[in-house]
Amino acid sequence: MGNVAEESIPDKAALISIAALVDPHSSRDHAMRVAIHTFGTRGDIQPYLALAKALQTSGHTVQLAGPQQFERFVLDHAVPFAPLPGDLLSLLDAPKSKNAIASGAAALAGFKLLGEIRPHIRKMLEAEWLAAHAFAPDLIVYHPKSLASPHMAERLHCTSVLASPLPILTPTSAFPSPMLPFRSLGPLNRASHILTAKLAAGLFSKQIGEWRKNWLGLSVRPNRTPFPDQTLYGYSRHLVPVPEDWGPDVHVTGTWNLESSKDVIGIDLDEFLSAGPPPVYVGFGSMPGIDPSKLTDVIVKALRRNGMRGLLATGGGAIETPPPCDELFIVKELPHDIIFSRVHAVVHHGGAGTTAAALRAGIPCTICPFFGDQMFWGHRVASLGVGPAPLARAELDVETLARALKAMNGPLMRAKAEEIGCRMRAEGGAREAVRLLETFTRQPAKPEHRT
Repeated sequence: MGNVAEESIPDKAALISIAALVDPHSSRDHAMRVAIHTFGTRGDIQPYLALAKALQTSGHTVQLAGPQQFERFVLDHAVPFAPLPGDLLSLLDAPKSKNAIASGAAALAGFKLLGEIRPHIRKMLEAEWLAAHAFAPDLIVYHPKSLASPHMAERLHCTSVLASPLPILTPTSAFPSPMLPFRSLGPLNRASHILTAKLAAGLFSKQIGEWRKNWLGLSVRPNRTPFPDQTLYGYSRHLVPVPEDWGPDVHVTGTWNLESSKDVIGIDLDEFLSAGPPPVYVGFGSMPGIDPSKLTDVIVKALRRNGMRGLLATGGGAIETPPPCDELFIVKELPHDIIFSRVHAVVHHGGAGTTAAALRAGIPCTICPFFGDQMFWGHRVASLGVGPAPLARAELDVETLARALKAMNGPLMRAKAEEIGCRMRAEGGAREAVRLLETFTRQPAKPEHRT
């Protein structure tokens, strides 16, 4: 596609299915039009869906853009959805990508896959622009993985709002980048955030430059680094205190929780939960397994050593189904907001959403990280005394896990978990995020951004 004029509309026919979702002239005068763009697995979709529903409840018009694999999930919640190409998510879900994640070499595998990823990035950029242009938003609220969003906001002259469930892309001296597996880098903490952001931006800078020119009619390089006008972090300040060196444009709201129906707990599971002491939930979300048989054997033996019952979620394949017994119940997945209120403790991979759900329920958790920000949450849980130190998967054995399970019985740890749970449940993160978004449209964009 060639350069576009300032008011041209690209490929109108391709926009019909998206534009039909929401009438651009249907919102009330005082209401906002908010485009929410996200990408990733269910954990990257669910909090933004919760935010979209909170915005709708407050009378605003919303369009959520995300991988087409989640179209039914979003539409079941009556939120207008702009499906984006699912090829990239499918590539990341392929066996070689899963094996790399399971082996702890996710970052290295990502670099090896760049040649395959780049064509999918181009399709994603184009599809996101078509969705945003058709919707004509007042604000674009975006996940850090939505590389296109700040550039689209520049083209559409609307407010850009980075929204993330973890403290990423805002430099601070308080802690290192959550993408690095260190508790602290001391004087290098702030530099680690800046370096991580620049490395991520540089991976696809050439593609983004060409897309800016050919699809947005903008210069190949922006006049300034495309920082957001505002930043919302959807996690609890009781889990990660707000750094003193963040500016007034950075806001920590509390978690954005999507309420699930209690009907998802079937009769068999309800009977299991009622038949004895609350079980320990063990699940690793969408994480794949390099040796699920061995890991499952470790889990079952560690539970038995402590005389505990277990609720095992097989999820992405890190756990397999063990032989049946009265002390175990096996599921593929369950909504955390419902099930965590009925379990004794949680062992999980350390995703931001799972960590928040466990602590909101007021129960301890043990984190066994796979990659990315999961070690960051493991360190936070341990530092608050609401769970043991994170467990290294490569060294996980029955004795190590049994000690962690026993530690979560400790009265002090359980009291601390209940205390932080009470504080987190009182935050109302999605409502606070909506309140802040309503103020952003009444503020001029910042003339300058500094790191």
